[in-house]
Amino acid sequence: MNATNATDWVTTSTVLDRLHDFGNRQTWDHFAAVMRRPIVLFACRMGLARSDADDVAQETLLRFATKFRGGQYERSKGRLSKWLFGIAFHEVLHARRKIARREPQWSADAAAESLVPDRRAADDWEREWKLTLLRQCFERIRRETEPVAFRAFERVVRDGCAAADVAAELGISVKAVYNAKHRVLRRVREAGRLEYKCVFAAR
Repeated sequence: MNATNATDWVTTSTVLDRLHDFGNRQTWDHFAAVMRRPIVLFACRMGLARSDADDVAQETLLRFATKFRGGQYERSKGRLSKWLFGIAFHEVLHARRKIARREPQWSADAAAESLVPDRRAADDWEREWKLTLLRQCFERIRRETEPVAFRAFERVVRDGCAAADVAAELGISVKAVYNAKHRVLRRVREAGRLEYKCVFAAR
């Protein structure tokens, strides 16, 4: 595995500190780029078309920026993901009501949705949030790992292939396959144990 710079992996607390620097366009752009995906997927799960979900993501991120810069987020009151969920859920409801007014054939229940998120909505959001973190985490680890080693890890862990078959496929020893598997798994566990969020990794 390649050497990792100490600034490559940063905590959620660190990125929040960086977001307080409103002139830090790189951090804000990266945050928006990463957070857009779970918001869009969540909005689609809540019944919106992709174009409407894209609009929800844009409005959610704008509202987040306004609230965050206004000092409305307090770490002591909960996770960032939960706070962002509240904003996204509100924007989804707003979008559903607009669509119901615009398109009478749309579900009449859309305009009468409760303002209180239900368990299904919260679970959908949590699923998309975790998948985004996991996806970004593995992408970060992929960039830190030799290509053959990461491919060996994927073939054994993701695809369920036998180590001997992977060794023959990649032209490396069985021991190298096991070493690659354990190195990558250790890196993933380190990320979770230290509560590092590579979704916020510095570029």
